[in-house]
This record gives sequence, C-alpha cells and structure tokens, in this order.
Amino acid sequence: MKCLKDGVSAPSLRRYRRTELETRFKSLTGQGGRSIIYWFVVVLSVIVDQVTKAAAREVLEQTSSVLVPGIINLVHVENTGAAFSFLEGGSAFFVVLAIVLITAITAFVWKTEDLPLYLGLVAGGGMGNMIDRVIDGSVTDFIAAAFIDFPVFNVADMCVTVGVFLCFFAFLRWDAKNEAVSLDGQSHA
Repeated sequence: MKCLKDGVSAPSLRRYRRTELETRFKSLTGQGGRSIIYWFVVVLSVIVDQVTKAAAREVLEQTSSVLVPGIINLVHVENTGAAFSFLEGGSAFFVVLAIVLITAITAFVWKTEDLPLYLGLVAGGGMGNMIDRVIDGSVTDFIAAAFIDFPVFNVADMCVTVGVFLCFFAFLRWDAKNEAVSLDGQSHA
C-alpha cells in the first residue's frame, strides 16, 4: 500500500475526504443551509420577476410582440386579481393573503427538512406579485399563450405554479415511500 505524506495511505485519505464532504454537505442542508437555499430561490425569483415586469411595462406599453410565433406573445396587461386574473379587484385581500402565506411557508421551511427549493419558488412568486400590488395596486402580466385561450401571466405566476406542482409531486413520492415502509412493517409483524 502506497503511503502519502505523514504515513497516511491513499485509501485512508479518500475515506477522510469523503467523510469530510459528507459532513459539510449535511451541515449545508441543515437548518441554516435550508434557509440559504430557500432565501436564494425567493430572492432570485423576485429579482427575475421584477426585472421582467419592468421591461414589459417599458417595452410593451404601446405595443405587443410575438416572442415565439404561434406559441408565446408578449402583451402588457395590469391585473387586479390573483394568478391568471382570478378574482379581479381584490388587491388588498391578496396582499394580506400573500403576507400570511409567505410567513407560514418560511416557518415551515425553518422547521422541516423538506422542500426549501420548491417552497422558495412559491414564496418568491407570491412576493413578486405582492410587491406589484403594494406599489401599483395591480400586477403586471405580460406572457400570453398564442395557441390556447389562457389568461395572460408573468414570471411570478410561473414560479408559484411550478413550485406548487413540484411540492405536490414531492408529497406523492414521500407518501408512496411512507406507504412502502408501513407495508414492510406490517408484513414482518
């Protein structure tokens, strides 16, 4: 066996490095790491959302544009309702709802090991639209599906939708895993 500096063998060094990496990864994914991932996704979602909305307000104020012919058009619409123009005129209600949900999501991420990335998308999207409601009284929507009759939406709406779907599928995976563990426990009893 080949020894390296100070009499340490190569396999021992590899085991040490692997153990060190595992320890660092576990500490990153601990409570502080989950918070970092969560807040990184929240902030990134809000920045992308607000930058794209500002660009849409500036560029699309007088005109609309075809982004992908027959698939996606860009058109500036101000929405006082929820995602996809649902419940028009409820801006104050949606600001309060967003604050409550973002607070609940943040507390959940702080207390659990699961879903910081997915819930970061949901909270970031909610925060992006909340910022619009507080500042303008409405939300800027600008992405229109050309191939189907669908409400105009924005990046925040996409973040919320994708985050909720990912949470749903993660829950199904978690539920199936727990069901399998439960069945294994019953079969050995």
